[in-house]
Amino acid sequence: MALSAQQIPRWFNSVKLSSFITATQLRKHFPRPGKTLLHGFSAQPQMSSGNYFLQWGFKTYRTSSLWNSSQSTNSSRQEIGSAQGTLLPSMNEQIQKTENIPSFDSELSLEALDDLPPVSPLQPVSEEEAVQIIADPALPPDTYTLRDYVDHSETLQKLVLLGVDLSKIEKHPDAANLLLRLDFEKDIKQILMFLKDLGIEDNQLGTYLTKNYAIFSEDLENLKTRVAYLQSKNFSKAHIAQMVRNAPFLLSFSVERLDNRLGFFQKELELSVKKTRDLVIRLPRLLTGSLEPVKENMKVYRLELGFKRNEIQHMITKVPKMLTANKRKLTETFDYVHNVMSIPHHLIVRFPQVFNTRLFKVKERHLFLTYLGRAQYDPVKPNYISLDKLVSVPDEIFCEEIAKASVQDFEKFLKTL
Repeated sequence: MALSAQQIPRWFNSVKLSSFITATQLRKHFPRPGKTLLHGFSAQPQMSSGNYFLQWGFKTYRTSSLWNSSQSTNSSRQEIGSAQGTLLPSMNEQIQKTENIPSFDSELSLEALDDLPPVSPLQPVSEEEAVQIIADPALPPDTYTLRDYVDHSETLQKLVLLGVDLSKIEKHPDAANLLLRLDFEKDIKQILMFLKDLGIEDNQLGTYLTKNYAIFSEDLENLKTRVAYLQSKNFSKAHIAQMVRNAPFLLSFSVERLDNRLGFFQKELELSVKKTRDLVIRLPRLLTGSLEPVKENMKVYRLELGFKRNEIQHMITKVPKMLTANKRKLTETFDYVHNVMSIPHHLIVRFPQVFNTRLFKVKERHLFLTYLGRAQYDPVKPNYISLDKLVSVPDEIFCEEIAKASVQDFEKFLKTL
């Protein structure tokens, strides 16, 4: 009788890889390919002219990785011999028999295929198999520019027209994902109208959005709530617009954080409500930046430089940047002005702008005045020179009114330093 579907896998197991016929031989024996039942097998019954032997064609495949041989060569030969003995010599009878052979589709389930061992990636691949391998598409490059998307994005095109600098925005890894997901009419237009109503001019929108493109991810109602909070603290609309321009991330902070910041400066610096409001209007970055530099500088003024609390209040209200200035710059400037130029604390408090001036400029002018014999900083003596005039006026006025010399003399002196 013919091989049953249950016997076929065992018959394949008994055949060694060296006895498999190649795909080329199959094409010679099978002019018409049969139905593919499994990876690598073709179940087309063929009749040879001699003994009408039923052959099962199969393509060259790494069959040894699918079925491991579990029987000896002798048993393999017995199986093949028994299979040949069951074949009938009559063509009609043979065809009738083969019609009764169940197909792999009905006998071999997909669950059985799951039990097959995986093909090892280290097994050699034939040339014929190699040409059939389809490689995965190449991954996109890790680096890109938003400029590549401008031609395909209406949102990016309109942002460029507003003056937004995409080359600066694309440096932030999350910027591209945010902007490319936004719809200009639905997501962006309402934010632009809000900023214009707030007081941001058309020619200022590009600069603002370049710095704070993340405002498009904010809820419009939250933005309006934060503006309403500032107005409730007696910040005028003009002052709010000024603060937003100078501190672009101001409206990205919650009402709770804004309230905590205002409370911190009022309590820490012991300022009145009005002076606290004036302080943050002049330097709104105090509401958005880190508080650590502020706390550190307050300690420096009190403990290292020896200023009193009321002196600190006076200086920071006149020069708010002193709260966030570099600690090293503060100490070096104070050391030179106080210890080299012999200017006492109370005069420094009257002219705190010296802390906001480059130290080399203070040194150059002081050395030039010393060279001319005019370095006199005591207000009770004649020819008094205030720190304000020393550091704030341009070179022409400094030479003419304070040093009583020409600009050429000053430049010539600087070459000797």
